[in-house]
Amino acid sequence: MKSFDLQLYLVTDEACLQHKKLFGAVEEALKAGVTLVQYREKNGLGKEMLRKASALKKLCHRYHVPLLVNDRLDIALLSGADGVHLGQDDIPVAEARRLAGPDFIIGATAHSVEEALKAEADGADYLGCGAVFYTNTKKDTVPLGLEGLTAIRRAVTIPIVGIAGVTPENYPEVLATGADGAAVVSGILGAEDITAAVKSFLRSGQQ
Repeated sequence: MKSFDLQLYLVTDEACLQHKKLFGAVEEALKAGVTLVQYREKNGLGKEMLRKASALKKLCHRYHVPLLVNDRLDIALLSGADGVHLGQDDIPVAEARRLAGPDFIIGATAHSVEEALKAEADGADYLGCGAVFYTNTKKDTVPLGLEGLTAIRRAVTIPIVGIAGVTPENYPEVLATGADGAAVVSGILGAEDITAAVKSFLRSGQQ
């Protein structure tokens, strides 16, 4: 499933869930129209992460949506996920491409034009760029801002998404930079009504 749509990219964080279970929340978001799912669990144990990733892959494929795994290329490959998203401290994009092959989706985090250009040169399929806005989940991060997102868009040819602090209200501003979409965590999973939250994002993106 090399083809992918970055319009509304859900990143999981079980700490955001409002008394809901992970799989039920993700399925609700899939039904409502998210276009890509990234399974992220920063401190998970390998065996349990593999179990969750394998189950999420089956769930996402039921809705014809790709599943990516954050950081852990081993979990991504073993679970049969469609790809991996790598941060600046994870294994290098070029090594991941060598191990996973050309048909595996590889995303990379970029906080600057320099990081974006390197990730593109090393074989990344898309970039997650941020933090675009200040967010409680990234308190120690200096925001990239819309200007920084625009600069990355002008520098690279691969698709990019803005991440951190994106809401239905500012989502059109993110798209106006030329970004292909936004990655959202708490704005979807932290909502009381996940379906309504997803549809709000999708509506604002069409304005």
